[in-house]
Amino acid sequence: MILVTGGTGLVGSHLLFHLISNGNTVRSNYRTKASIEKVRKVFGYYSEDPSALVEQIDWVQADITDLGGLDCLFDGVQYVYHCAALISFDPKDFKLLERINVEGTANIVNLSLKYGIKKLCYVSSIAAIGPSIKQKEVTEENEWNEAKANVYGITKYNAELEVWRGSQEGLNIVIVNPGVVIGPGFWKSGSGTFFTYVSKGKKYFIPGGTGFVTISDVIDALTKLMDSNIQTERFILVNQNMTYEKLFQKIAPQMGVSPPSKKISKFILECFWRWDWVRSYIFGKRRKLSKAVAQGLYHQKHYSSKKIKSEFDFFFEDMDEAITFCSEQFIEEK
Repeated sequence: MILVTGGTGLVGSHLLFHLISNGNTVRSNYRTKASIEKVRKVFGYYSEDPSALVEQIDWVQADITDLGGLDCLFDGVQYVYHCAALISFDPKDFKLLERINVEGTANIVNLSLKYGIKKLCYVSSIAAIGPSIKQKEVTEENEWNEAKANVYGITKYNAELEVWRGSQEGLNIVIVNPGVVIGPGFWKSGSGTFFTYVSKGKKYFIPGGTGFVTISDVIDALTKLMDSNIQTERFILVNQNMTYEKLFQKIAPQMGVSPPSKKISKFILECFWRWDWVRSYIFGKRRKLSKAVAQGLYHQKHYSSKKIKSEFDFFFEDMDEAITFCSEQFIEEK
């Protein structure tokens, strides 16, 4: 039995499809019935009968922050993919991020130790590694600098510490740090917001850039690492280091619109995050752009995937094909 936490998210839902399609017995947690419908939608991108596959999953209603209600998830489980996380860059969400990303991960680690899990694969993020400095490529050995991190990155880094702690207590673990994951189905969060934004024919693009990876590459790496003898290692998963301008230029033709052609200036970003702070402070609105995130948008970040490539002779898929596929699904839905 394989347990996938966060199975109703982008990575989790695609991982569930891969595991079920390959004949594995799988269990996943969920919070609401509506979230399972998101999984059914994702399965529908790849299968003519998504409902039949969704029904093969052993669904258990459970919250990873509720330690007392998690034992039922681990009964009969040998392997765990921990994909569950909260993604937010709003400093107001820091305590909630800590509770879900850090405390929730600690719960999964502790129960994995308790039930003698054979291996735990943790899905972290490049946000937990930190940015490149002076155009140098970031590797798995990058020195962590919390002062330059956003709240999401800080909590993912601290969650990794819980996983490393588990390894010291005898748990076989492996960690992956994906870049921005390009995949269909979640158009209001993550990379999905880029497709939504470009489809509206917007004129402005974000400065800087980061590392991107397709959802297929992430799932391929996760399963290869889980099936291998590798343990107590972390791997960056980045297909391409790309500017946001270049990404938007790739998406726009697929949407039948002109790509954004005007760069948002550093001055505007500096003004906007300050205005956003005032707006949040006075009216209690959610932050759209924090200082840490704004400053992270000034530069192109460079991440190295040499380690995963050398370990498995790993080949990343064509990014343009993945963008085309996502665009087609977006257009069909919208």
